[in-house]
Amino acid sequence: MKITEIKVYTVKPRWIFIKISTDEGIEGWGEMISGTKTDTVVAGAYELGKRIIGRNPFEIERIWQELHRSFFRGGPINGTIISGIEMALWDIKGKALNVPIYELLGGAARDRIMVYSWIGGDRPQDVAKEAIDRRDRGFKAIKMNATEELHYIDSFEKVQAVVDRVKSIRDAVGFDLSIGVDFHGRVHKGMAKVLAKELEPYKLMFLEEVVLPENEEAFREVANHTATPLATGERLYSRWDFKNILKEGVIDIIQPDIALCGGILETRKIAAMAEAFDVAVAPHAPYGPIALAATLQLDVCTPNVFIQEQSLGIHYNKGFDLLDFVKNKEIFQYKDGYLELPTKPGLGIEIDEELVEKVSAEGLYWTNPSWKNYDGTIAEW
Repeated sequence: MKITEIKVYTVKPRWIFIKISTDEGIEGWGEMISGTKTDTVVAGAYELGKRIIGRNPFEIERIWQELHRSFFRGGPINGTIISGIEMALWDIKGKALNVPIYELLGGAARDRIMVYSWIGGDRPQDVAKEAIDRRDRGFKAIKMNATEELHYIDSFEKVQAVVDRVKSIRDAVGFDLSIGVDFHGRVHKGMAKVLAKELEPYKLMFLEEVVLPENEEAFREVANHTATPLATGERLYSRWDFKNILKEGVIDIIQPDIALCGGILETRKIAAMAEAFDVAVAPHAPYGPIALAATLQLDVCTPNVFIQEQSLGIHYNKGFDLLDFVKNKEIFQYKDGYLELPTKPGLGIEIDEELVEKVSAEGLYWTNPSWKNYDGTIAEW
């Protein structure tokens, strides 16, 4: 079997799909991240894709090593391109062998996959009402953004607003739901310590990205102010980035993104490394249906995954949602907060390519929001 063609589709609301074709008629799908500069990612995918035309798609590790080991390696652009290609190669291999990808990575390590639901939006609001809705729909866990813009040192009014929102959830649903609170890298060290301490009474599932990952030495300072598990990892690009975070010894949950850090097998390697540090995994997956399908394959065969993010109905999905581009919609049907294990070959997802082509023809321009503090300085989003 040989790779014959690569096609890239930009798809609203903010997704990039890649399709790899072979001379035996088997096609594989992958997904890349558009927030890292859409046009650049697309151009890079075609540039790297030329290097694998005519290659055996089964040689996933060899191709991955060749694409990764450039002189200047890593980073979000190269990382997401390699990730998308790698997913598509696994999809081809699974389809050719007529098995789900997880069967090629050790087989199932669980019976079902717990998922959580986002509430509250980018600037969190109405969280208690949404929490009640998710509880009534059977979810066991939710996640919300903590705050909007925060300066290096900011007002206790904003801190209290975060506390009040979390309290409103506990008042509404008690401990029926586990709550993850995402600082989203918006919070600098001084305020992160304050927020972590003030949220301690609400017994949260985790605090996510309490500081930006490049400030890895600050995780320990925040950890000194809370017993709540700390999570990070969505902005890390390889196992070498995770190595440094894990060596700090204060992160309890890593959140690798399969569409950024090298794809399915690379994320499996990262998870295994985390297991050696007694660290849990809750993969980052707020993007499109292909990335989520790939992440579910990882979840099935990875014992230290304890919960999975999913993006059905997430606040970013304007105009289109996960199921719009999927023919076998049952793959993302949640029952009592869980997903059944995927059973179809490859990624287990059937893409509506006709709709993908139609929407892709409309073009895509999406960038991360740009926020400012009260004094006009740049704020982290």
